[in-house]
Amino acid sequence: MSRNTLFVFAKISPKAAHLEDAKAALLAMLPATHAEPGCLQFELHCSPDDGCLYLYEEWVDRQALDDHHRQPHTEAVVAQFEQWLAVPTEVTLLHRVQGATH
Repeated sequence: MSRNTLFVFAKISPKAAHLEDAKAALLAMLPATHAEPGCLQFELHCSPDDGCLYLYEEWVDRQALDDHHRQPHTEAVVAQFEQWLAVPTEVTLLHRVQGATH
């Protein structure tokens, strides 16, 4: 794994009426996202407690993430989310601390 690997945690807070729509839209884009050359991991999770969706992503570098955001499948979901979200998505970008792996 390169030291430029970028990890992303995203908290997505859809309005209750759009939770299933948001989940379906993200699930539909998983195959295309996994096929992107810079994608190492892109996983969707759902909290049983807060009605939020969480993405855990791993990209070879920032350029790969930027390229992902320009993909038609990503842009389509982002456009849908404009109406579906209760609050803007919270995104945290991280790099692994050297020496923190097994």
